[in-house]
Amino acid sequence: METSVATLNGGRVDIDEAALEELRATIRGDVLRPGEPGYSDHPIYNAMHRRRPALIIRCSGTADVVDAVKFARQHGLLVAVRGGGHSVAGHSSCDGGLVIDLTRMRGVDVDPDARIARVQGGALWGDVDRETQAFGLVVPGGVVSETGVAGLTLGGGEGWVRRKYGLTIDSLLSARVVCADGSVRTASQTSEPDLFWALRGGGGNYGVVTSFEFRAHPLGPIVAFAGVFYPVAQAATVLPRWRDYCSKVPDEVTSVAVAITMPADPSLPPPIHDQACLIIGGVYAGAPEAGMKVMQPLRELGKPLADISQPMPFKAVQTAFDALFPMGKFQSYWKAQNLSTLPDEAIAVIADRANQRPSPVTLVVTFQMGGAINKVGPTDTAYAERTAPWMSSIDGNWESAADNEANIAWVRESFRQIAPYSTGTTYTNFTGQADEAAGASADTAYGANMARLRRIKAQYDPENLFRLNPNIAPA
Repeated sequence: METSVATLNGGRVDIDEAALEELRATIRGDVLRPGEPGYSDHPIYNAMHRRRPALIIRCSGTADVVDAVKFARQHGLLVAVRGGGHSVAGHSSCDGGLVIDLTRMRGVDVDPDARIARVQGGALWGDVDRETQAFGLVVPGGVVSETGVAGLTLGGGEGWVRRKYGLTIDSLLSARVVCADGSVRTASQTSEPDLFWALRGGGGNYGVVTSFEFRAHPLGPIVAFAGVFYPVAQAATVLPRWRDYCSKVPDEVTSVAVAITMPADPSLPPPIHDQACLIIGGVYAGAPEAGMKVMQPLRELGKPLADISQPMPFKAVQTAFDALFPMGKFQSYWKAQNLSTLPDEAIAVIADRANQRPSPVTLVVTFQMGGAINKVGPTDTAYAERTAPWMSSIDGNWESAADNEANIAWVRESFRQIAPYSTGTTYTNFTGQADEAAGASADTAYGANMARLRRIKAQYDPENLFRLNPNIAPA
């Protein structure tokens, strides 16, 4: 029996049984085809992109990834790489091609004395938090514990301690990468420095990262947390006060404003069940008692429906939003842009869109940025946006595919209305790219760094094997 697999040139190639059996004899993990046990254990976040790959190689370690890349290169196969599977744009899988699946590679090891965390490429942020918090340490990660470490890191990585400790890439010390030729390279400031530069924001363009080495920082295990639920109808008055507060707080404070309709979940306070809310969230990276005092004004921006602010375990903060992002349930289309300013006119637009959301699980999010993020130069890493004090993300989520056209149009229109206040740069981790011309999302993310990124791409992946990402064409 032959297996037909999609190729890089848009065609298909038939791989005979002997070649697959040889591959299976080499791979320590699993080589799976549709219908075989384990094949369906391949969930991805966005139900809009339910792909059906012809082959999945579920790797057990770096050596398996090497052989998977060599096999793909030998046969000219279309390749997707799955870490956590949380790619909003659907890049974690592909129709008819080969998926290199890292989900068995979730190990995390922490050296508490050196404050270093070593993390495999298939780990989730919950895996990292579990190990680092045992020593009162944190690697700056995302705000959803089920997010994959690899995808979030390679796109930049913003989370609850971004203003104190920067983006995830700002704590990256080194990465082990399987490149397009099957070679294994360690990228750091002193080894393969161009590759290391490109990995810090350049997405999955340069190879498969099988392990990361991060600098860990002191935090927790208890942190000051602000979680205040205002009626979304108050957004026009709450958001200006929130902006003014954010403009004068120390870098220890990281805050966010999220418009969403809360579910009637028994674990949530009854007053917010099925209520459209503007959640004002915040974390203080320092002493919890001091943090609660510093963040007290967030609890006084209006008349809240509920307030769950309190000192709590950082691991609990990291999982607080997990239920809003269930794996494989929602159709999702997101668009994010960095903002140079947040005047009253911009807030009026954001408040208006927050009150007009077409789906209860669609989010209108405004992130407080700045702090440590903006203390890194725009050319020091591939991630080029180091000036924006704010980021706006319109996270369209809904249940029925029949509603795709209307919801996508709403997200795009919201993005368009907020764009006059943008720096002109986007955030690739929060971008649904169905409407983008090839490379357009990368252009708006990388700006002046694009030319260098293309030269490095030509060096490490001249045939663009790794193209299912915000793609950077080789120079």
